[in-house]
Amino acid sequence: MASIVTRTGDAGHTGLMYNRRISKAHPRVEAYGTVDELNAALGTVRAAGATAFLSDRILVIQGDLVVLMGELATGVEDLERYVKGGFKLVCADHVGKLDVMVADLEAEAISYKGWATPGANPVAAALDVARTTCRRAERRVVALHEAGQLKNDEIVVFMNRLSDLLWLMARWSETPQSSTST
Repeated sequence: MASIVTRTGDAGHTGLMYNRRISKAHPRVEAYGTVDELNAALGTVRAAGATAFLSDRILVIQGDLVVLMGELATGVEDLERYVKGGFKLVCADHVGKLDVMVADLEAEAISYKGWATPGANPVAAALDVARTTCRRAERRVVALHEAGQLKNDEIVVFMNRLSDLLWLMARWSETPQSSTST
């Protein structure tokens, strides 16, 4: 097995898809790196003891975040090649899945008053960390979009919808009757 240590990043550069090298401080790396942090935060939610109801949905989201990271790790000039290679881009279907999840949660009896204070329980706290990480990732994605380095508007919509969903999930996990739902 080859070593994970390649030394190719020792000078502060990293590789995008199709062997393009860029600075580790590049806005594109900031964007997909923050989405990677979000994915890890969602893993923490599952590890914290999220119900099957949440865990099943979070696994779907984590799969979609892998699609998003792949797209973000591909330069605009290589997107056509990326799609021809069989890779998916974030699309309206990804946003639609989030909309369904939001509707499912909004149909539940969720209780909260005013501004939510994170920390009611480990799952809710982990979800709020994921939500704030998502908002940071969203800011990174918007900056990339505004700089003309991201052409897919659906990514911005996806990130916005996801942070809303994570807020709802946190509030749902704080609601006493949600602890018995599966």
